[in-house]
Amino acid sequence: MITNPDAACANRAAKAILLIRILVGWVFLSEGIQKFLFPDSLGVGRFVKIGIPWPQVMAPFVGVVEIVCGSLLSIGVMTRLAAIPLLIDICVALYSTKIVTLAKNGFWGTLHEARTDVSMLLGLIFLLLIGGGAWSLDTKLSAKRDKKSE
Repeated sequence: MITNPDAACANRAAKAILLIRILVGWVFLSEGIQKFLFPDSLGVGRFVKIGIPWPQVMAPFVGVVEIVCGSLLSIGVMTRLAAIPLLIDICVALYSTKIVTLAKNGFWGTLHEARTDVSMLLGLIFLLLIGGGAWSLDTKLSAKRDKKSE
């Protein structure tokens, strides 16, 4: 029996934010690792194919950003800050791999191809606005700092 509906709602919200953090963080972490595991198809080779300048520098740089920021999102550390470079990353990915092929693939084909990227974009915007939630290290560290300052 729920005695405090507000607490139950807050608990559900905390769980939902955690799931979004893990989902978005895991996708970026996984994609960053794959840039190093499969450089010809997902790293430098892909960056060359889609016309990203300085692909030998940019692919590893983006891979590291995705690994570091994806990990930070997953554990809820510096959540809002970690979302910013990933927002830039996903916007570049949407432009360079989806928008530029819109005429070739058509509207519906492009929407189909962009579904994961758009989901990541919206997840990142959510995390930028909401933060890491109650079940994040951000919240735990903030509470610890608040106790020390009292």
